[in-house]
Amino acid sequence: MVTEEVILKVLAEEGNMRKAADRLFLSQPALSQRLQTIEKEWGEQLFIRSHKGLTATPAGEHVIEFAKETIQRKEEVIEALHMMSSKVHGTLKIACATIIGQNWLPKVLKDFVTQYPEAKIQLITGWSSEIVRALYEGEAHIGIVRGQTDWKGPKQHLFRDTLYLVDTELQTLEEVEKTERPFIQFKSDSNYFEEIQQWWQRHFTVNPKRQITVDQIETCKQMALNGIGYAILPSITLDGNEKVHTIALSDNTEELELTRDTWLIGYETAFELRQVEAFVEVVKKHVCFLA
Repeated sequence: MVTEEVILKVLAEEGNMRKAADRLFLSQPALSQRLQTIEKEWGEQLFIRSHKGLTATPAGEHVIEFAKETIQRKEEVIEALHMMSSKVHGTLKIACATIIGQNWLPKVLKDFVTQYPEAKIQLITGWSSEIVRALYEGEAHIGIVRGQTDWKGPKQHLFRDTLYLVDTELQTLEEVEKTERPFIQFKSDSNYFEEIQQWWQRHFTVNPKRQITVDQIETCKQMALNGIGYAILPSITLDGNEKVHTIALSDNTEELELTRDTWLIGYETAFELRQVEAFVEVVKKHVCFLA
C-alpha cells in the first residue's frame, strides 16, 4: 500500500491530481479519497484545488516537508540495515583445544579480524570436555576439538596431522627401546594419552625405562627441544625449524602413519550466524592451504 508520505511527496511534485494518480498507480477517485483522509488526520487543508492544479497551503508545506524527511530517513535506515546484513559484526565466541589455540588458530584469527574489523572475539581454550561443556552451556558458538568426537550436531573435519617422536638424539624407533633417555608425556582428558599408550604396546615389549609426565603439551615440547628427553608430538606443534630429529609414528599392521584429526563442531543455529559463517569461510582457506 502506498504510504501517506509518498502520496504527499508525489502530489507536491506533480501539482496535478491526474499525473499524481498515474505515477502512484491509483485512480483519481481513490487518490482524492486518500488525500481527504490524510487532511482529516492532520486536521488541516494541505492543498488548494483549482483548474490550474494543486497548490500546497502553508500547513501543507510543513506536512510535505515532514513527509520528505520521513522518506529520506527511512531510506537511510534501510541502507544501514542492508549494510549491517552485509557486514560482519557482533561477537564470535570460540571454544578451542589448547594446542590449536597456540599453534594454528592465531593465523586464522589474524585474517578474520583483518577482513572483519567490526567483529569481536571471545576465545576459550582447554581440553575437549571443556569445549563441549562450553557449547552445551552457551558459552561458545563453535568449538574446535581434537581426536575422535561423538558430537551429535553439525561437525566439519578441518585437517589431520601426523604424530612424530621428537628428540635431539634419537634418530630411529629401534633406538627407543634401548635408550635411557626419559619419555616425556603429555596427559590430558582426551584419548590422546591412551592412543600413545596403545601405540607403544604394539611396538615395544617393555615400558619406557624412565618417564616424565606433564600436563601441558607446550611444556612437553619445550622439554624435548631442550634435550631433556624424547616426546611424541603432533606435527601441528612443529614448524620444521626445530633442531631435533622427527620420526613419524606408524602402525605396524599396515605401515600407516599415526595421525590426529581436528574438528569444527557446533549447533545448527550457531552456524547460521553471520560472524560464524564468515569465520568458517576464513577457516576453509587455511584448511585448503594445509591440504
